[in-house]
Amino acid sequence: MAKKDFKKIELPPKYVPKKSEPYMCPEQLAYFYHLLLNQKQELQSSNGSVLNSVRMAEKANSDGVGDESDSAQFEQEVTMNLRMSQRDNNLLKKIDAALARMDEGTYGYSVVSGEEIGIQRMLARPLATMTVEEQEEYEQRK
Repeated sequence: MAKKDFKKIELPPKYVPKKSEPYMCPEQLAYFYHLLLNQKQELQSSNGSVLNSVRMAEKANSDGVGDESDSAQFEQEVTMNLRMSQRDNNLLKKIDAALARMDEGTYGYSVVSGEEIGIQRMLARPLATMTVEEQEEYEQRK
């Protein structure tokens, strides 16, 4: 029997993965695939607007408009926007890694032990790469 391509599956509008389904069946993969793809697209469009705001603010500041207080506020806004952009870039990398794990057939399984992460955890944190126990142990060691 040919395996279903999760990227081409159309799910019912209110579909949510259930524990009663086989773990990471094509429908569950399709759900997470579309969820992550939508997040990626939102981040990419917002990331562009953040960088545009930084460029516009830099231009306004270079035109010499404003006093020292305005310059300080400008610096603070640029720093905050750049941090947001960096955070978004890190999140995009994690999304790309999750999409790659889907293609490899390892999405939803721990990168440490290979065990099922669990549907409830994946619903709560679609980018999870470890079971709850492994994550707790990792954070304690940090």
